[in-house]
Amino acid sequence: MNPRRLLYLDNQRLTAHAWQRGKLAAEGVFEMRSEEFTRFTDYLRAHRNSQFQMLANVAEEGHQLETIPFLQGADRKALIARRLGQHFSGSPLATAVSLGYEKGKRKNEKLLLSALTNPVHFQPWLKCLQEADASLAGIYTVAQLGGTLLTKLVNPEPRALLLTFQDRSIRESYLVDGQPLFSRMAPLFDSSIAGVASRFASEAVKLQQYLVTQRLVGRNDSLPVYVLAHPQAILAVRQACSDVPSLAFEIVDNHQAAHRIGLKSLPDDSSSELLFLHLLATNAPRQQFAGEALRHDFHISQIRYGLLGLGAATLIGGLLFAAIQVYDAYSMRQEAQILALSEADLNWRYQEISATFPQLGIDNETLRRITDRQTELSKKQRLPDDAYRLVSRAMNEAPNIHLEALDWSLGDNMQGTGAPLPGKAVTLPDGKVETITLRGTIRLGPTATARQTLATFENFVEILRGDRDSDVTVLQQPFEIESGRALRGGDIENESAQPRQFTIQVVRKPSS
Repeated sequence: MNPRRLLYLDNQRLTAHAWQRGKLAAEGVFEMRSEEFTRFTDYLRAHRNSQFQMLANVAEEGHQLETIPFLQGADRKALIARRLGQHFSGSPLATAVSLGYEKGKRKNEKLLLSALTNPVHFQPWLKCLQEADASLAGIYTVAQLGGTLLTKLVNPEPRALLLTFQDRSIRESYLVDGQPLFSRMAPLFDSSIAGVASRFASEAVKLQQYLVTQRLVGRNDSLPVYVLAHPQAILAVRQACSDVPSLAFEIVDNHQAAHRIGLKSLPDDSSSELLFLHLLATNAPRQQFAGEALRHDFHISQIRYGLLGLGAATLIGGLLFAAIQVYDAYSMRQEAQILALSEADLNWRYQEISATFPQLGIDNETLRRITDRQTELSKKQRLPDDAYRLVSRAMNEAPNIHLEALDWSLGDNMQGTGAPLPGKAVTLPDGKVETITLRGTIRLGPTATARQTLATFENFVEILRGDRDSDVTVLQQPFEIESGRALRGGDIENESAQPRQFTIQVVRKPSS
């Protein structure tokens, strides 16, 4: 982050401080003379990369309460700029603080308008800042920081007076809800402890009377008065500042105040400029008095440091990603080495175990091919389960059929040698088919006729053809029937007691 430097401007001089981690170090004092302006410009150029904030403690400071209609955007900005010009004669060092909205139906907005009414006093210093291209974050006042200081030190009342000593003068601020509605400087001619204590007491009374005449407080209202003093001056201040019905004093040790706000550079006397400078570095108000033209270099520096931060974040992200990749590669190499060692150990153990195997007379490669072939043949092995179920079902429905032999084979699709009986034609696919050859006899008894025997046989064949995946072929009929010759019962009277033999071939697709 860019270094922080604070510029403290009073009616006589400008003091430059370097701020770092709660410590303030004075780096130069520049008087209101032309040669000092040149020296101040050289100082700014020597610290070109720093961010500057200016804290002003001048007498020419004005505050005005104003109410405007409810507006937003550009209309609101234009109206506020016009009101600032009306109240402060067009001073470019002006700002507005919103105090909220009224609870009425129109929701008018309450504003606190503030300005540094003598911009000529700031002009030479601001010109030096522009010539040196210094990054000016903003211009602030001691009165602005009074509410912030009280909030950090005590639990202040909504309306309070704050008296501080700096630059041989007393800064008197009337604060309402932390915002300065009135602030002025009272010159101090006696800077001794007794003189400062007496001045605190007299200025508190004068300020209360002025606020009553301006009808900012009631005549019978009691105001708390907070006074910052050095530990060695607290007793004298407490004796000089006695409570009255309209004022209740509370003395605050400025060393304890420094510890509470985190300031490590303790004040040497009752002056409070170090406290306000530290607050400016740590809790700067949102509103400030410098125009956008004066803060141009500050905006440029913000963009520059934003880009640098983005580049640094990208670089860090890239380095982290590269580190992760390097770690992953290292882990993979380690894992590969472990796997290689494990493989070598397993190979050694296999060699030891294989040395105890009986010698088969063939090498390992040939044995591997044989086992692979055996596995392949095992996967292709078919069993005649479905074929046997088909024959068994047909014989259950034709009890007069007696099976004498059954041949089953698996091979290529071949056409049967016999003529199929009329019936359903089945087209079998090319490739492997299973073939079942049935040899059997028909036994109907001595009184059965030839037609009964043929009818029983044909019924058996039709049962076999009931399977849609089968092609049934009759290889041998139970009777020799020649074409053109009639079948008569007398032809078989001599053989009626003999069983009639037949042969059937069934070709079917094997089950998957």
